[in-house]
Amino acid sequence: MRTGRYGERDRLPTDAELAATRGLSRQTVRRAMQELVTEGLIFRVPGRGTFPVARDRRYLRQFGSIEDLIGLSRDTLLELVDPLQRRLDLAAAGRLALETDVVSGVTFRRLHDGLPLCVTTVALPPAIGRLLADVPELHRPGATSTATVLGLLDARTDVDVVEADQSISVAPLPPDAAAALGLEPGRPVLRIDRLYSDAHRRPVELAVSWFHPDHYSYRVRLRRSGG
Repeated sequence: MRTGRYGERDRLPTDAELAATRGLSRQTVRRAMQELVTEGLIFRVPGRGTFPVARDRRYLRQFGSIEDLIGLSRDTLLELVDPLQRRLDLAAAGRLALETDVVSGVTFRRLHDGLPLCVTTVALPPAIGRLLADVPELHRPGATSTATVLGLLDARTDVDVVEADQSISVAPLPPDAAAALGLEPGRPVLRIDRLYSDAHRRPVELAVSWFHPDHYSYRVRLRRSGG
């Protein structure tokens, strides 16, 4: 892949073919190929094979601060799926510590170079949702923008987000998110939940994202602390 031997549309040899030609076990080949998937160098299509990811279509970002998350809009495009409106959502209302079960919710798909990276559902306390009631990009299905809800809160309101609690899991893809990503429902995918809070530790936004496994990978580099 790095040398350019295989083009974007070229199918790579199968695990069995690589094992036979390289004199390796299939388990060793599978592990190596999974590492390449994780690094964003190749992607697998069930029933079709394994293909290289074009260099100009790889998506890699590092997140170390709230500012990094706000800056997500620099190289991705937001496409509105479901407009901002009041919704009954017991689970989200509970995580936002609301006294009622009603939230202001919006769902969007995020694209990079025309490829769907993820589908995200954002839940806000209704009082905060009303602060974004005049944002056209959050009310016209199919509308696109380079904004994030977090960025809109930062730019258009007095809501001061200073902290984010993040959880990462693998979960079956729900039908609505599957339709937006063009995948089959129930497929295990990466799910990332982020709960944003203000300086008083009050929850102000809950974002739940489902990621396309062929177009996105999550990597973290850890270093040993101290001498």
